[in-house]
Amino acid sequence: MTAQAEQAGFDRQDETLRLRGPLTTQRVGPLWREVLRAAPGARRLDLSAVTALDTTGATLVLAGASAASKADPVPIEGASESVGAVLERARAALAAPRPAAAPGGLSFVAATGAWGVGLWHRFWESTGFLGETVVMAFAALPHPRRMRPADLLRHLDEAGLRAFPLTVLLGTLIGVILAFQSSIPMRQFGAEIFIPPLVGISLVRELGPLIAAVILSGRTGSAYAAELGTMTVNEEIDALRIMGVDPMAMLVLPRLLAAMLVMPVLTLVMNLSGLAGMTAVMIALGFPTALVLNQLEQWLTLGSLIGGLGKSVLFGLAIAMIGCRAGLSAGRGPRAVGDAATAAVVGGIVATVVLDGLCAVLFFRLGW
Repeated sequence: MTAQAEQAGFDRQDETLRLRGPLTTQRVGPLWREVLRAAPGARRLDLSAVTALDTTGATLVLAGASAASKADPVPIEGASESVGAVLERARAALAAPRPAAAPGGLSFVAATGAWGVGLWHRFWESTGFLGETVVMAFAALPHPRRMRPADLLRHLDEAGLRAFPLTVLLGTLIGVILAFQSSIPMRQFGAEIFIPPLVGISLVRELGPLIAAVILSGRTGSAYAAELGTMTVNEEIDALRIMGVDPMAMLVLPRLLAAMLVMPVLTLVMNLSGLAGMTAVMIALGFPTALVLNQLEQWLTLGSLIGGLGKSVLFGLAIAMIGCRAGLSAGRGPRAVGDAATAAVVGGIVATVVLDGLCAVLFFRLGW
């Protein structure tokens, strides 16, 4: 019996199974089943006509030797020195112990404990980063030249000026939506005249700073994490430390200061855009502009505006810190930058909502 695949083949003569030709991965595929079918009953395997052998061919030879006898594998004869060397390596690899199976998942108690320990470690890492930032900020006050003005201006442009179109668009749409949605229940009580103070107070005290923070987190926080994460992956941060340059002063402080400066401006733009959208809706409903402005002047106070702008500064600081920390703590793998950007956006939004809730409780206690 014979079979060929580009000069590779075998034949069975009495009690000898003879293989010939190059037994390589590209050629032994068609022979595999036929060799194992012809092997039972053979007393020896003859490899004197084998011209080349790789690991796939060696596996076939060893499988044929095992299939020839139900007891011990039959002897393999006639192999050249190179063929025998490959055969011995394959035999040793097959005889080596298999790697241990992957351990199963943790139990519920162990998984809960691991989650708690990881959360505790992340908390202390965040606290350490916050402390390092505060120390570096105070150390930079008597030496303002340590922070390059060109970097600060670049970050102000990217985080603030380039975000104005999106802020105006979202602010206008939010004002229009709030005005239309408020007009439905207000009309039932004949209180449509109170739509301007309702929308105005909502924007100035809550929605303006909150939506501006979401914009800053999505645009700037993710950009900070991506930039610093790329530098971390490329080991540029380590190179700066080796050269004696503190990354906190050179990379983090300009971004923090830029975020804190642009957030009140973005919030103010968001408020004005929302009020403009609301005014357009009121005009469409038949109310004059003078009436809308009179209502806003009567109900909106300077304290509400200052409170909203003050919160926005706090939001900007938190978003920038979370973005910078996510970038500086990025891993080394191919997904490190993407994971850092995702962590920055999610962490920035969550921190903004938490801080907004704390400020709401504080303002309520102060009667503000």
